[in-house]
Amino acid sequence: MFDAAIIGTGPAGLSAALTLQIHGKQIIWFGAKPICEKVAKAEIINNYPGLPAISGADLAAQFQAHADQMGLTVTEQVVNSIIPMGGHYALSAGADFYEAKTVLFATGIAAAGTLPHEAELVGRGVSYCATCDGMLCRGKNIAVICTAKRLEHEISYLAELAAHIDLFALYKDCGIDLPNVTLRTEKPQGVLGEERFSGLTLSSGETLEADGLFCLRTAISLNTLLPDLQTQDGHIKVSRNQETNLPHVYAAGDCTGRPYQYTKAVGEGNVAAHSIIQALAE
Repeated sequence: MFDAAIIGTGPAGLSAALTLQIHGKQIIWFGAKPICEKVAKAEIINNYPGLPAISGADLAAQFQAHADQMGLTVTEQVVNSIIPMGGHYALSAGADFYEAKTVLFATGIAAAGTLPHEAELVGRGVSYCATCDGMLCRGKNIAVICTAKRLEHEISYLAELAAHIDLFALYKDCGIDLPNVTLRTEKPQGVLGEERFSGLTLSSGETLEADGLFCLRTAISLNTLLPDLQTQDGHIKVSRNQETNLPHVYAAGDCTGRPYQYTKAVGEGNVAAHSIIQALAE
């Protein structure tokens, strides 16, 4: 049982992880490595106190060095769902389950959105985890939506099981070249099916029939992760203590709304961490 589960490896997640680590809390930190990838893409940052005109790459390197110095480790699994357990939470990530007393969302503004009718068919032909549900597609024709190159190993795994895959790679330089995988250039527009998934509508106006759909995203939409989490204008609604409407669930950084600034994210991560520390003490 962890004291806290942090979802997101941007500045807000890092700030919270550092503070909780300093206070001796047992944490699990979900996200991508290296941390703060989006920060690294910024050309020049002029409003980070004490580091004038620093490049994004240099700031991200500082963040990574600090995390390494503090002994922080990242669990590179996508959290698929969060289940209230009456006093704590269970988190499903890949084929694994973790339990935590508190949860912090630090997911930024890129939390994935779902296709129309997708959420209604999760568990009925729509899956977010190749490892969990791959065996269900053995010998079948399936569709796969993938949003990041680092998830291509899951496509390769599915290709070993499925008869054929129609792949929608929503990123550049797809590296998948397998005889039973067709790389599609259209964009998925919606999910079809009543009791079970039956296909996709495409941007070309066509309909693709398939036996199953795997959505391999680096983040799962908030509505899918934790359906009762209250949002406002597409952001997680929080108090000044970064508390959400759910007990022992917090949020920090860009996912809580504007301004989208690194300094704001770091501050909110710190506030959230102290709120978690107080909740654990109580």
